[in-house]
Amino acid sequence: MSVSIILASQSMSRRNVLYSAGISPTIRVSHVDEPEVLRSTALERGVAEEQLSIEDRVMILAQAKAQAVFDAYRSVMNTAASAQGDHITAFPLESQEAADSTAQPVAEDAENIDTTTRDFSAIEVPTSVQPLTDVQHNSAGLKSQKVGPLIIGCDSMFLIDGEVQGKPHIPEVAVERLRRMRGNSGELWTGHCVIDLATGKSVQGSSHAVVKFGQYSDRDIERYVATGEPLEVAGNFTLEGLGGAFVDGIEGGSAWRDGHKFAAIAHFGRPTWRGLDGCLECASRSDHGKRAGAIGQGIRSASGKRDAAWRWMGAVCLWAPALGSEWCRWVLLARTDEHSGEVTHVVMQHRAMWSAEGGTWGIPGGAIADGENAIEGALRESSEEAGIDPEDIEVVGTYCEDHGPWRYTTVFALEKPGHKVHPQANDDESMEVAWIPLQEVPHRKLLTAMRTDWSRFAQRLNDLAAQYRS
Repeated sequence: MSVSIILASQSMSRRNVLYSAGISPTIRVSHVDEPEVLRSTALERGVAEEQLSIEDRVMILAQAKAQAVFDAYRSVMNTAASAQGDHITAFPLESQEAADSTAQPVAEDAENIDTTTRDFSAIEVPTSVQPLTDVQHNSAGLKSQKVGPLIIGCDSMFLIDGEVQGKPHIPEVAVERLRRMRGNSGELWTGHCVIDLATGKSVQGSSHAVVKFGQYSDRDIERYVATGEPLEVAGNFTLEGLGGAFVDGIEGGSAWRDGHKFAAIAHFGRPTWRGLDGCLECASRSDHGKRAGAIGQGIRSASGKRDAAWRWMGAVCLWAPALGSEWCRWVLLARTDEHSGEVTHVVMQHRAMWSAEGGTWGIPGGAIADGENAIEGALRESSEEAGIDPEDIEVVGTYCEDHGPWRYTTVFALEKPGHKVHPQANDDESMEVAWIPLQEVPHRKLLTAMRTDWSRFAQRLNDLAAQYRS
């Protein structure tokens, strides 16, 4: 059985620990406001935040991170499941094959067709239409999973001289802390939470170990802090990184795989593997290292090389890949006038200069994950990359451009009445993500594929908006 693992953390250390166990996780950052979570939890419990033990804190934050990602996926699944409208499939290759068989040019400008950037504006493309509900019913997706994906949330903190330390963030704090740690000992605590997306079942736990530090010099500290490694890690050091040179010994903790004890106690422990086993309903729980390795053999990497298939999904117009493919591209979300119901704006992305056709305007998107269908992938990517909350939009149609071994699927969605989407650039793939007036779109420097499809997409958006009003 192949089960996907979702790591609700951007920690490179935790990701690398999973990699070393043969598990390639999908990374989904939770964006949890950690100080606010601790404050609100303390308030709910009727205690001062300072009264929360270090074990309480790492457990609270681990659960909050896993729950945030779980809730985001559930929102995607629910919105995708309620999609309505028609699914239109276009077949550009059939048109091209027909043209080739006649030995006659399709049009005078047929030589301008660019198969690299998907400009098929010079040809007539045959299409088919079927209800989107039928397509959704017959397509596998997250809703159809019996087990998984499994979402892992973790948080680590360091306790030294009775003080709980999180991430130092700035060099001055890191230097001061590393000096206090010299020749001293402290406790490294990690909280774990595993949630099965299919069932909602969860398992929580914590692990800790005593870390003893050696007599390193101020120069050593300055050089270490200059690398930037200790600034965004709990306790100001990483055991499996450059900071491991400062550690003289470790007491406690448990290794789940030979040679990886430091990383295991710092980032994952027995509760994590118990959670994996529990959610998978494994019969044996006696050897979590081997269990993790066995699970890893069935995990497919979200970044691994697979067949080059694509889906363009938009309005939401989001480019998302076919199952078994690797990439997706864009999101287009439409806003309508609250009185007339006509489309007034769409969400667009000003693409980063380093990206393909950098500097042009398109629509935000990213890679589809294992287990997702096209609409689920579109909604998730639009949320992560452009801050589009699936609960604020309704899917009203799709358009699939089928090229045989690969295809683009455009998912059309409208902002719900009474809801407001506030798009933003959440990563370095975009210089800007913003609402653009409909009439301004064709006057922007558009990505080739966007320029090719815009006229038909604008017309369909208006048609869908009219149908939605009625």
